[in-house]
Amino acid sequence: MATARVSYLGNLRTSCEHLASGTKILTDAPVDNQGKGEAFSPTDLVATSLASCMMTIMGIYCQTHEITFESCEATIEKHMASSPRRIEKIVVNMDLNGNNWDELTRKKVIMAGRACPVAITLEGNVELEFNYI
Repeated sequence: MATARVSYLGNLRTSCEHLASGTKILTDAPVDNQGKGEAFSPTDLVATSLASCMMTIMGIYCQTHEITFESCEATIEKHMASSPRRIEKIVVNMDLNGNNWDELTRKKVIMAGRACPVAITLEGNVELEFNYI
């Protein structure tokens, strides 16, 4: 069964629809690659999905182990390479303050997030850097 439908809208823009929910995301080529940069680029979505996937897996881990998970924010840095143009490095800066975890719990939750499907998929193809606050 298909997960999504992507339609080209012209001018280097696409509309991506999640078929089960109808949710849509627009993408636009970045300014440094002939686009307007008015929406996420496809490579922005790859980088952003890493943090989103990590948080989801952390939430599942916490739910399964009855650990309160109330706060998590991340900023993502995407570094591009050329020849060929590709994502070279993704930096995830994740703030876990506000969860009141002891150090052992914090380490376990972080390890769960680092084992998310997106991280495993990217590992070995893209340099990944994780910083935790």
